[in-house]
Amino acid sequence: MAGVLVTMPADVRRRRDELVLRVQRVDDAADVFAETSTRLRRLVPFDAAVWLSTDPGTGLPTAPTLVEGFDLGHPDACSEFWRREFLVEDVNLYRDVARAEVPAAALRATARDPRLSSRHQRFLRPYGSDDELRAVLRVGDSPWGAITLLRREGRPAFSHAETRLVASLSAPLGEALRVRARPAGSLGGLVRHDRPGLLLFDRGGALVSANEQARAWLAELPRGLDVPSDLGVAVPMWLLATVFRALAVACARGDGTARARVRTRRGLWLVCHASCLRGPDGSLGSIAVVVEPAKAAEIAPIIVQAYELTDREQQITRLIARGAATGDIAAELFLSAHTVRDHVKAIFGKVGVSSRGELVAKLFAEHYEPVHFGEVVHGDPA
Repeated sequence: MAGVLVTMPADVRRRRDELVLRVQRVDDAADVFAETSTRLRRLVPFDAAVWLSTDPGTGLPTAPTLVEGFDLGHPDACSEFWRREFLVEDVNLYRDVARAEVPAAALRATARDPRLSSRHQRFLRPYGSDDELRAVLRVGDSPWGAITLLRREGRPAFSHAETRLVASLSAPLGEALRVRARPAGSLGGLVRHDRPGLLLFDRGGALVSANEQARAWLAELPRGLDVPSDLGVAVPMWLLATVFRALAVACARGDGTARARVRTRRGLWLVCHASCLRGPDGSLGSIAVVVEPAKAAEIAPIIVQAYELTDREQQITRLIARGAATGDIAAELFLSAHTVRDHVKAIFGKVGVSSRGELVAKLFAEHYEPVHFGEVVHGDPA
């Protein structure tokens, strides 16, 4: 997007750069969204917005989320939002924007005739919006977030210049979210309800059953847009996305797995798996969601990406976590021992540690019982 920056008016570019600088100074992902919203609104005016963190492996929403000026708090509205995203073909679906060369697109500019967009006619218009600008916040090919900006009826459509400006923020905002996925500190012990939780949803996205473990895990999650249910359990908006992805996969309309990883307010990583159940006759039934502590292997890809480790450094880090010595790593990766030591030193520098034991503890063990790493070799610093 370097060419886009060159063609921006000087004042717009200055304010855009100030936005990027300010976002680098905030504490967490929720603050990234809040700071960006305040400053971006002055550059690209909008009436409502949906800000999503996403799992970089699956692209599914996770926590935190932020919704401004758009009523998605009603169960029917939130379920319909995600049902259309995964089960109805339309323009500028998040998965398509994520793969596009330019990771931002405006609905009216894409559809030309907005009547060709079912989402515009049957969802946005009834909620008073007439145009939508979507962007996926990605670092390389990994999506770390997504945003949707909305304009009410009577307002001008999002322009090509505004779309390009938002697209230019994809990488820096994605980087801000990626960095804030790094471990923030020790948990001080695991929470007691470490067993899996189970929730059942009907095909419309309504919660019909939840066990006590699931209720306990949901209470640990960061606050965001939560949808009320008849069971007295508030369902996070992003969790409904996982439900409808599972339904889409069961209907052969999905192109991925219905799984999202999320951190609790205390920093523990959870994984949420959703799958569609079938009746005796093969018909689709309820959607089951299991919420449980993530295994080290499940969060490793997120953590190592958060520290901007290269593919080779990620390979070496995984081998170190398995207890491999320098010679073993060299043999498995067809490298010299000297090259492996150079990579290990680079990894130490990025993560801010000085030994293999510290490396594994920093990346993984702060979140899990030490038994997972009992075979780590501590006596081979390089």
